[in-house]
Amino acid sequence: MKVFFRFLPILVLLILHISCKEDKKSEYVDIPSVNLNEIFTSTDQIPDANFLGDQACKKCHETEYKNWEGSHHDKAMQLANRKTILAGFKGEKFISQGVTSIFYTKEEEFFVNTEGPDGKNHDYKIIYTFGITPLQQYIVKFPDGRYQCLRTAWDTEKNKWFDLYPDFKVVHSEWLHWSRGGLNWNTMCSDCHSTNVRKNYDPETRGYDTKYALINVSCEACHGPGKQHVDEATRLGTAYKASGTMQMTLNTEPKELVDQCARCHMRREQISELFNFEGTMLDHYFPQLITDRLYFIDGQILDEDYVYGSFVQSKMYQNNVTCSNCHNPHSLELKFQGNTLCAQCHIPEVYDTPKHHFHEVGSEAGQCINCHMTGRYYMGNDFRRDHSFRIPRPDLSLKYGTPNACSECHKDKSDEWVWQAFKENHGVPDNQHFSELLAPGLNGDPNGKESLLKLIRDTIHPEIARASAVGGLQYYIDANDIAKLMPFLDDSSPLVKAATLDVLGNINTSDYSTYLLPLLKDDKRSVRVKAFYALGGMDEGKIPTQYKEVYDKVEKEFFAYLNATSDFAGGLARKASYYLKKGDLEKAIGNYEKGLEIDDMNNIIRTSLANLYYRTGALDKAEDAFKTIIEQEPGYGPTYYSLALLLAEEGRSKEAIAQLEKAIEHMPENIRAYYNLSLLYDNANERVKAKNTLLKGLSISPTNEDLLYTLAFLYSKYGEKQKAREIGEQLVQMHPNNGNYATFLQQIKVTN
Repeated sequence: MKVFFRFLPILVLLILHISCKEDKKSEYVDIPSVNLNEIFTSTDQIPDANFLGDQACKKCHETEYKNWEGSHHDKAMQLANRKTILAGFKGEKFISQGVTSIFYTKEEEFFVNTEGPDGKNHDYKIIYTFGITPLQQYIVKFPDGRYQCLRTAWDTEKNKWFDLYPDFKVVHSEWLHWSRGGLNWNTMCSDCHSTNVRKNYDPETRGYDTKYALINVSCEACHGPGKQHVDEATRLGTAYKASGTMQMTLNTEPKELVDQCARCHMRREQISELFNFEGTMLDHYFPQLITDRLYFIDGQILDEDYVYGSFVQSKMYQNNVTCSNCHNPHSLELKFQGNTLCAQCHIPEVYDTPKHHFHEVGSEAGQCINCHMTGRYYMGNDFRRDHSFRIPRPDLSLKYGTPNACSECHKDKSDEWVWQAFKENHGVPDNQHFSELLAPGLNGDPNGKESLLKLIRDTIHPEIARASAVGGLQYYIDANDIAKLMPFLDDSSPLVKAATLDVLGNINTSDYSTYLLPLLKDDKRSVRVKAFYALGGMDEGKIPTQYKEVYDKVEKEFFAYLNATSDFAGGLARKASYYLKKGDLEKAIGNYEKGLEIDDMNNIIRTSLANLYYRTGALDKAEDAFKTIIEQEPGYGPTYYSLALLLAEEGRSKEAIAQLEKAIEHMPENIRAYYNLSLLYDNANERVKAKNTLLKGLSISPTNEDLLYTLAFLYSKYGEKQKAREIGEQLVQMHPNNGNYATFLQQIKVTN
């Protein structure tokens, strides 16, 4: 499978070398004294014996138990047997992407014959079922404690086998193959499908010893271990009063409840090695922000976000609407059907009427969710709705190509028609939605930087939108912008602080340690570990005395975070970039190499590794790495360019020319490729090609001074003095303060 870089997850961030000037403070800023024991919550594992199982809950909470029984949480994971397996397994044959799978039963056990990690078919025993509707997956056991989810799933509504990714060809050697990392239960699924999970990954053997207390999402997966609660209730009887030992109670505040659900209902980065109900969500996980890889640039769902990332964008969330206002927290079903659900808060006489939605009452088009909660299919047949509850914006569709609910229904109409109809019916929106500021920034518009800064500064907008705007600034960053980022380190939102640290963490400088050190004392582990990474380039011997104790504590948290993600190529890349900050090139190279052992197709990592090989003089390894990237992704132009520079340095000009020609073919907008190719042509005495290459570059960027100066130089060198003089005059006019151009022009005049 060939996946171009722009579609790959950003698993490793470039270390930027930026020279910055600032007014340095003579002393390190400190925050008021804090009790470190209160900040650093326990990371202890909860004993499995503290989880008593659902039958213990049923004794007193029978109604809640009956609601939960048979739910998606109850059936999240089960042992495979005839009662739990919904598919036939009667010899069915299923073919997809050239792979034939046969499902059958043998002596009351269930098997599949399908392609394995070696590209050959093997028989695999089904150990677990996963989920119940609209699809059910099946899990097999591999050596070293690995459990893998089959890519072929059972459609429980249509009663047929189907490919989760029917249009996505995956080679057996890729990380995304069902037998490898992409569908590995231990690391991709277990934490949210079972109770009290410990992944127990061994980076040396790359094996697992994953454990859980209860196989499914039990009562205690949400409410916490029940032993103390049951012991107290049993001992005190009717005198029992809640002692605060349980989670997700009727007293839980709305936003806190959302955060507790979010642990499993969000796309996230793991921060702690295990979840033990201590601290907050941000002490264990950090949500993926709005990027053009996961969302449309206005924040609508694109890839699967598992609800949280879209819901916290909404006005519902801002106004303390929580998950259980719409969903029965035990059955997970909606509390009401149709528009009655929305009518809990929104007056039907105002909103459930043609005067508002301009459609027949009771029709599909008149359903609130079809205008305000559009959706997409994931995992082949699972339709999931966008929980940002947004007003359709066909005007943004016209600007940025984002979807809108109106056009999705009126497929025969253009976005222009839809926008006109919208204005006639509703007028122009009178409140600015954050997407009007975020989309230009993520789209790279000329005023995108100022648009993002405006969004970040306005605290009326959702935290996730403001934090995402900070992330978007990394594409505009310069020395002045770094100074503008500093106030966001003191933002009231931990998401904004953490996003700011992620951007600053990509700058290989210790100039801003004054601002970063206080964040080692932040009350969120996510913020602390990101601050530690951002400080990676600082000499540990220069840590101020007042920060030494907290620095040592956060260092342990940071390496626990790295260990928690060490079975991901991206986690190893993060570790490599940390050692790169520390100047330990050997460990950086080693971790990049380990990352490629996990995901050999990850060419973002391979590019970083190739550049590091180049930097350390391992030119043969660098060349091999660049060539591997080209073999896997022949349409990605920057690799040809990098390889050409390497070859040119080795004096292999003919080969370098060939690579630069391909670079221009695949990325004709890269002006440096024209510049370097013209120089190589000139060195090879290919005068016409040297000039034509520069002229071709200038047709794309007519005022590029490097191309103009080089062309003028070549004209002068080849005896075409008048042409050289004309360009020299142009350069002097464009850059009157550049004395080199004036000197060059004078030399041409003298020689004429």
